[in-house]
Amino acid sequence: MKVQLNRIDENFHFEGIGSSKISVHIDGSEEIGGQNAGARPMELILTGLGSCGAMDIISILKKQKEDLRDLKIFINGERDYNLTPAVFTNIEIEFHFYGNLDPKKVKKAVNLSMEKYCSVSAMFEKTAKILYSYKIISLS
Repeated sequence: MKVQLNRIDENFHFEGIGSSKISVHIDGSEEIGGQNAGARPMELILTGLGSCGAMDIISILKKQKEDLRDLKIFINGERDYNLTPAVFTNIEIEFHFYGNLDPKKVKKAVNLSMEKYCSVSAMFEKTAKILYSYKIISLS
């Protein structure tokens, strides 16, 4: 996997382009001289965690013929600013599933993703405690 970062301005704004040829803008906060023109690097890492889990879960539920209509993921990451670097030490993920779903299949899909398949989750386990939960919102 390769990624290229191109500096956009004289401060902290970058455009990242991966092998997928999709660009992502990254920037610093105004407090450090950025212009809020993109996501922060640590936000992207949490986004990667949530989307990695989501892709696993969606794939598993599709194979089980579950009628998943929507999925929203809420992530809260806590960093220890007494450490250098200030890594994430606690991460809470809450999955909201929308559809008429079998709770046992949803539970199994979430557990498989977060404990076995998600590469980002596996990397985070080196520094952070990851807690995850889910809700099923029935559409009937």
